[in-house]
Amino acid sequence: MSPVPELSETEWRARAAAHRARMERWTVPYRARRQRGEAHPVEDFLFTYYSLRPQHLEQWQPGPGVRAVGFARAGYRDGMLDGVSDRVRRTAGFVHGLVGATAARPGRYGCFGLHEWAMVYRTADPRHPVPLRLGAAGTDAVVESLPVTCTHHDAFRFFTAAARPLNTLQPRREDQAALEQPGCLHATMDLYKWAYKLLPATPAELLGDCFALAAEVRELDMRASPYDLRAHGYAPVRIETAEGRAEYAAAQRGFADRAAPLRTRLLALCSTLTGAPADSPANGALAHS
Repeated sequence: MSPVPELSETEWRARAAAHRARMERWTVPYRARRQRGEAHPVEDFLFTYYSLRPQHLEQWQPGPGVRAVGFARAGYRDGMLDGVSDRVRRTAGFVHGLVGATAARPGRYGCFGLHEWAMVYRTADPRHPVPLRLGAAGTDAVVESLPVTCTHHDAFRFFTAAARPLNTLQPRREDQAALEQPGCLHATMDLYKWAYKLLPATPAELLGDCFALAAEVRELDMRASPYDLRAHGYAPVRIETAEGRAEYAAAQRGFADRAAPLRTRLLALCSTLTGAPADSPANGALAHS
């Protein structure tokens, strides 16, 4: 049996400090806004839609298969992950099934971010207190002029009632593993969710990498939205034009390429936590439990 890799206390404390400093780029401004009673239409999403608290995002943990000498926190004993709870094992099975299916599917790059437009279609109550770049009528006209092809259930469920029939698909929760695809910005952002759902087993560096990519994806998501965010420092991606649609699709492809190794790392983690090989049917069975 090979010896368990070890991190000295000096090594893991340095890693922990680096991880905290990296995450504080987002957590510190978020806390300051909360204290001032302010909201940010772009950056707050990763803390309000997703449920992980900032202090937990900042925490470091080694993950499975490594001993961090002198490290202690809930779920760890003698510096190592102390087994896998039934909750984490079940979650790992589900994540393996969903992320594996998504990774195996070709990306689709023709949605042009219309999900955000569909969320304000024919409504006087937009989700954010930010002006619409084209006004209500102009926004509605864009939705009606382009195909709406959202594959992501958790984006589709926020469509207005008038927008839902316009989508070429009607994604349901039970269709998630059959429909999610790597070109979808929300499926890429959700890698952060799946990473934190596996805590305390998720290595902090993987969690941080998923969060950092999600933050970049969120920026594109909102730059391509109908909202006028120039006062917040965001230049629009004008998907109502051919040039804007090409810009959006190219950025989508770039994010899909960057998400691919994160999916691979998540799948490897899930395989470790379920105790089954990456291609084992046990993972697929758990995914539907």
